[in-house]
Amino acid sequence: MLVVSEIYRLYAPRIKHYIIANSGTEDDAADIFQEVLTDIYLQATQKQLELTCPFEPFLLLLCKRKWLNELKKRGRQPVTKDADDVYIGEDVFAQAEMLQQQQNRMQLFLECFEKMGDACKEILRCYMNGEAQEVIATQLNVSYGYLRKKKSECMAGLTKMIYAQQSGRNKI
Repeated sequence: MLVVSEIYRLYAPRIKHYIIANSGTEDDAADIFQEVLTDIYLQATQKQLELTCPFEPFLLLLCKRKWLNELKKRGRQPVTKDADDVYIGEDVFAQAEMLQQQQNRMQLFLECFEKMGDACKEILRCYMNGEAQEVIATQLNVSYGYLRKKKSECMAGLTKMIYAQQSGRNKI
């Protein structure tokens, strides 16, 4: 029971946030989370499930899949899998591993991004928000040419920082 409580404490808020952000309610999130935990338990006890990836991305992936299936059902679209027929196979493990790698890359990106100067962060933030270069130049009160040059320098610096961080992590 202590393990289940810890799983709820650690992961339920993230699942709840995801489901609410994707057209769900708190009740939907609670139902999906409970159903997925039940599915994992049944797979572990009846089919000798052995995780070959971290638990968190595995759990998140299953919750996202189940929620997307629920949304498809509600929209009268065909469901990719029957909600009661969850098979946990190699593709799920591979996707969970990919999700973990994506989260690691995003964490590294954010760490490096935060180390940049304020001007670079502002320029890159505007680009990531999809704003047009002319609009960004006007907002920052710089010329279009200067903005392009500065963006290129900022991206090069960020890329260099990320590669340096990756090299440092891989040595550990």
